[in-house]
Amino acid sequence: MKKIWKFISSMQFAMILLVVLAIACTVSSFVTQGQTYSWYAATYSERLAAIIIALHLDDAYHSWWFILINAFLCINLLLCNVIRLPQLISRTKNEGDPIKVATGAAETATGIEKPETIFEKLHMPKPIKTTDEAGREMLFSSKNRIGLWGAWVCHFGVLLLILGFSLGQMTKQTYTAYGVPGQSRFIGDTGLVLTIDDFTVDLREDDTVSQYTADITVRDMSEGSGEIRSESGTISVNHPATLFGMKFYQNSTGWAARVQITEKGEPLQDEVLCAGEYLAIETMPDLVVYFNAFYPDFVMTDSGPMTMSGVVKNPAYLYTVYYQNSILGMNVLMGDEPLTIDDYVVTFTEPQSYTLIQIKKDSFTWLAFVGGLVTLVGLFFAFYLFPVKVWAVKEEDGTYTMNGLSRKGGALFKEQFAQAVAGKEENIEG
Repeated sequence: MKKIWKFISSMQFAMILLVVLAIACTVSSFVTQGQTYSWYAATYSERLAAIIIALHLDDAYHSWWFILINAFLCINLLLCNVIRLPQLISRTKNEGDPIKVATGAAETATGIEKPETIFEKLHMPKPIKTTDEAGREMLFSSKNRIGLWGAWVCHFGVLLLILGFSLGQMTKQTYTAYGVPGQSRFIGDTGLVLTIDDFTVDLREDDTVSQYTADITVRDMSEGSGEIRSESGTISVNHPATLFGMKFYQNSTGWAARVQITEKGEPLQDEVLCAGEYLAIETMPDLVVYFNAFYPDFVMTDSGPMTMSGVVKNPAYLYTVYYQNSILGMNVLMGDEPLTIDDYVVTFTEPQSYTLIQIKKDSFTWLAFVGGLVTLVGLFFAFYLFPVKVWAVKEEDGTYTMNGLSRKGGALFKEQFAQAVAGKEENIEG
């Protein structure tokens, strides 16, 4: 049993887990998440689809293997820290104990008349007066003992990072909403309603897009929420907004159009459709108009309809009409050209851009953020705070023997100690 625990808490086991996790996540990144077996079979092959479903690669971050790997990784890091803790506490105490000074690897200088000057040049705290084991007078000072905790703090920060990321991925909720200014959409089952207040597409001089920007308002419409609360924000590509504890991202855009339907000359329906949506005729539900695509600068080529630019110059609407799930016709309407179907007239007008917004709720982002900060603090301790202790022992002739030790400072401290003893006036970095 001891051998098992020793292996689980070893660095070797941690490296194995990290490699396995990296490989698994890399493979999963090439697999579209959340699809059905039939979708994977049609996209890849039936054999690959079976493997994807069997290994839960279709929902990698909720799979048993993802949870198991991260659980073992967290146990490994926790055990490493717990096992090292007593030794680290003891070592920290020893660094500040004037009785437990080491002499083997220490820098030494004899015949020092004013040891306080050396302490000052090495930027040491004011030394304390005590006696050594032989009863001689001794001055002792230590600093940066917290530097001994650098690796331990780093391990703890990485543990928090892994926990925050893993729990976040396992519990994360993702929603999408799209529409044009003025439209409102429910955000899944959250009870929140997203309203698109405005949406702009900024173009460069060559008509290419430089930025998408949406102004949004989110309202809490859930039952029992009492007074309706609302929060507003502006989102653009790479600049999300946080509303009601959720992140709102400007994901993509497309074209929408106003669709007006009359029956025997009388207005029947007037709605805004985004490309990819359909509209059933109210008085004949089996008759459906599907808005396939919009071409702002239409041109017909050998390979089919295309657009020459993103500017509305020669607008055209590609549509399909279905009756009882069978296609009646498919064609392109130019400009405000009407589509007549028996007593019905369908007109596409007012093309405009719609925004597609991705919404994410990750309840453990804060934990990953704290883990990142703790890791940075640990790196600072490890690489910038070198533990140093300096002591001076009074000899029989009244002079002092100076000793200095920095187990992590190495050659740098050796040079600093030599400069301080030599009486040089340069600033000494400690």
